[in-house]
Amino acid sequence: MDRRGFNRRLLLGGAAATSLSLVASEAVGAGPTAAAAPVGGQVRHLKLYAEKLPGGQFGYGFEKGRATVPGPLIEVNEGDTVHIEFENTLDVAASLHVHGLDYEISSDGTALNHSDVEPGGTRTYTWRTHAPGRRADGTWRAGSAGYWHYHDHVVGTEHGTGGIRKGLYGPVIVRRKGDVLPDATHTIVFNDMTINNRPAHSGPDFEATVGDRVEFVMITHGEYYHTFHLHGHRWADNRTGTLTGPDDPSQVIDNKIVGPADSFGFQVIAGEGVGAGAWMYHCHVQSHSDMGMVGLFLVKKPDGTIPGYEPHDPHEPHEPHEH
Repeated sequence: MDRRGFNRRLLLGGAAATSLSLVASEAVGAGPTAAAAPVGGQVRHLKLYAEKLPGGQFGYGFEKGRATVPGPLIEVNEGDTVHIEFENTLDVAASLHVHGLDYEISSDGTALNHSDVEPGGTRTYTWRTHAPGRRADGTWRAGSAGYWHYHDHVVGTEHGTGGIRKGLYGPVIVRRKGDVLPDATHTIVFNDMTINNRPAHSGPDFEATVGDRVEFVMITHGEYYHTFHLHGHRWADNRTGTLTGPDDPSQVIDNKIVGPADSFGFQVIAGEGVGAGAWMYHCHVQSHSDMGMVGLFLVKKPDGTIPGYEPHDPHEPHEPHEH
């Protein structure tokens, strides 16, 4: 199923475990999967739950019993409004706080202004987005489009330190009309010294086939600064991660410094110019990568093979290699 079919299925009520695309699409170019975000302005409604997970972790999910870490992707168009009915199934107060979008103080998601949710309670949070435009005073106001994120703000402390540490976080993408849509989107969160709250040296790994347009949302939480590096692939250091044309001055990079609550995203064509392979991504702070902040972007040939790749048991002891 291509991206347009996937979006249509969701808009018609189909279930999805890890993402909710509120973006319809319109074809651009000649390729069968080339699609772009349309103009926004829709009013959307969804349900989100906070739940306990095994191992003492917490997660967000669109359905009861389906919570994940990270929480599910929420994707909208610039100009959309989203009403999120949030149900807290935890035995402690929890909340929903978003970065980058517009909201009234009642949707801030903090205990300070009583916009959190007690155990067993529900609350509707409203997030709005806007297109760029000129203010009444003549200055320019940027639009909401970008790679953002949401998280708890009350578990453990009034800043949600315990909730974030346990896994209460997730990605938000706001598209601008004309933004190219990917074939797949993946979320990578550097949370303290983990990736997506997983044990050291245990991924997560992401799969694609050569030629796929793959999008990554990168978020950082916790106490440390990191550097995100992807082997064999590059992106533009701008809002979308792609160049608008030959005169776009955006720097093309393959490594970016990230600190707590930073988020960015980009798209790559899997294997473009480099071919199939087990392409590593990791924190490039050397001690962090040595301690297990590493995963794989598994780019397959059309026949499904990956040259030189031998799957390993992530639970086996890791032995460093000397070069």
